[in-house]
Amino acid sequence: MTLPDLSTKRRRLRAPFSVPGALLRLDLCLFIMLMLFKLALFDRLVHVPYMDMNRDDRMVAVGTLALIAFWTFWLPRRGRMLALILLNLALTALVYCDLLYFRYFQDLITIPVLMQAGQVGELGDSIHTLLSRRDLWFFADWPFLLLLAGSSLFGKRLRGAFRTSTAAFRSRKQTAVRRVAISAVVLAVGFMLVFVPVHRAQTTWAKGLFTGNWWNLSLYNVTGVLGFHGYDLYRYADEHWLRGNAVTPEQTAEAKQWFADRGHTRDELDRTDPLYGRYKGKNVVLIQLEAFQSFVVGQNIGGQEVTPNINRLMKTSLYFDNFYHQTAQGRTSDADLAANASLQPMPTGSVFTRFAQHDYDSMAKVLKMNGYQANAYHAYDGGFWNRNLMYDTLGYDHFYSKTAFNIDEPLGWSLGDKSFFKQAVSMMKTQQEPFYSFLISLSSHHPYTLPAAVQTLDVGAFKGTMFGDYLEAIHYVDAAIGEMVDELKAAGLWDQSIFLFYGDHDNSIADWQPFESFLGRPLSEADRFRILKGVPFLVHLPDDARAGTYHQVGGQLDVTPTVLHLLGIPSGGQTMIGTPLVTEQPLAGKQVVFRSGGYTDGSVLYLPSEDGLEAHSKCYSFADGKPLADSSACQAGAAEARKELQASDLVVEHDQVPAMHANAKAGTVTGTGTGSGTDSASSGASAGIASITAGASIVATAEVDTGMTTGVTSDTTHGMTRGTATHVAASAIAPAR
Repeated sequence: MTLPDLSTKRRRLRAPFSVPGALLRLDLCLFIMLMLFKLALFDRLVHVPYMDMNRDDRMVAVGTLALIAFWTFWLPRRGRMLALILLNLALTALVYCDLLYFRYFQDLITIPVLMQAGQVGELGDSIHTLLSRRDLWFFADWPFLLLLAGSSLFGKRLRGAFRTSTAAFRSRKQTAVRRVAISAVVLAVGFMLVFVPVHRAQTTWAKGLFTGNWWNLSLYNVTGVLGFHGYDLYRYADEHWLRGNAVTPEQTAEAKQWFADRGHTRDELDRTDPLYGRYKGKNVVLIQLEAFQSFVVGQNIGGQEVTPNINRLMKTSLYFDNFYHQTAQGRTSDADLAANASLQPMPTGSVFTRFAQHDYDSMAKVLKMNGYQANAYHAYDGGFWNRNLMYDTLGYDHFYSKTAFNIDEPLGWSLGDKSFFKQAVSMMKTQQEPFYSFLISLSSHHPYTLPAAVQTLDVGAFKGTMFGDYLEAIHYVDAAIGEMVDELKAAGLWDQSIFLFYGDHDNSIADWQPFESFLGRPLSEADRFRILKGVPFLVHLPDDARAGTYHQVGGQLDVTPTVLHLLGIPSGGQTMIGTPLVTEQPLAGKQVVFRSGGYTDGSVLYLPSEDGLEAHSKCYSFADGKPLADSSACQAGAAEARKELQASDLVVEHDQVPAMHANAKAGTVTGTGTGSGTDSASSGASAGIASITAGASIVATAEVDTGMTTGVTSDTTHGMTRGTATHVAASAIAPAR
């Protein structure tokens, strides 16, 4: 009797149940478990209020992972495992990049942001400061996965298991059918796990989320981070490849009417305000200060002034202490757009990189039509933020980038602001007057580290911290401004120019403890928002007129209308959102709208909830920052804020500025305006449209959730009285000294 070869049987049994062989059968489960852990870790580290990962979020996450990986079942087992490992590596990298981006921008990466990848590569030390030891958990499984991949490719035992398993399927047709069937089941299950909770949210508390998505975090709250990227990819493809520039006549008409009404408001201010045209023909010098926030202005540390030169300049200038930046993902470029074209940034990406070839009514263009020479100065690479192309679009005669400057004071990213301002003034002296000079500073850029030789502020306990470095950088920039003023005076340009500066955005320091220590008081949520958004805005007039601190609210979108108003150049026919700030009386009901849909009008401060639930939105008293018992006080203003964002988005995304002007020409039949040349026609056109529609009710119908509010407007529009620009009592705007 022949005994069976038990060793052979043992070998045949052992191979299928080896660790790699078992993992071949559990590969999808392992992939989902590992990625689910990382998604939960991401959610915990970003920690957005009201957005903690719940059961529905976990369902969506598992479903999304299944949708991403279902196709791997078309592959042989070994190929499937390798594909899942590669997916793990790729998705981990994506999620971690999102985390770093969120730490700096409090937002998620989008397709337009990826098109700006060159900007990320320039951050260098800034990215290093965003890293944390806890982040290593995202990569804890990588050594194991790489070992498993190597075993799959080169391990004999795994290949034996693979041969054994495939030997069980003698028919290729049966194998193919089985793979397709399993992948179809995974696809169906994944679809249901995503569809059910998302549909439930979309039909209840998140109505209109995908049509009125003002904030990426609201989408993330429903779709998860991977689902957000899937929707973002669809949205980008829909905008650029599927729909193209599709826009309905109704949408165009609504936006046209909105801008006509806003233009009419500016026309009325031009007609009634005695400061209109007071400084006709003067030069304009406008500076955008990098990450310069207003909370540092006028402060002392260790008995030393943080901004001594600005403090001194304020004594002969107008300073607006309730002025806010209105930037989004485009940060510095968004501030540039807001100040120079008076339009809102897009919710994703930068207008400079996404829509650089569209038309805009910019300050440079309008001033050039009135005999000005317009130049931009920035001592950095001209391709950064796509400035070379965008500045041509905005109408500048010349852009002096890094190559135009002598880098004799290397500091931070490029040339120190002291040398930058000095060289820029030297160039201005050669320009034909009147001129418009727009300068962008750089020395106070994140992470704010300056050489010890230029650190002249004793920051005390903040020494060695990013907050202390920030104060040092601000102190240096303040000194640079003081030297520039002296240079302008020496060149004979100071008394012939309107001199202005504003901060572009916040400093991206997320820890509030040093802010509270520096300011000497605890900060409420409203306080933190106002500090986060607050940037300085200073206007010096050639005759030192109207010096003082003004408390009316304003934003970056008001910069261009303010300049044009002082020069006596009508802006009513231009496609702009802002209104002049330097007027005899401030405009009643004025709103400063933020990209999130929040706003302030100097009476209330409205902060929409990140999760999209109106019940979680906050309405504060602007005076003391305390929550209002009746949040309905903010609802009408919130609806108007959404209309502003919607009108601006349509104009920017669909290149509608030419259409606005084409339609405005029809209004010249009945319109009357002031000024001369092209701008006269534009101003008259705006008045014409207003007169045609006066007395008629403009009905805007749509759902609140999609960004429009059902309602009727007739005599009042956007919180401003139509027909005449209503002003408040003079005592309300007397400068506080």
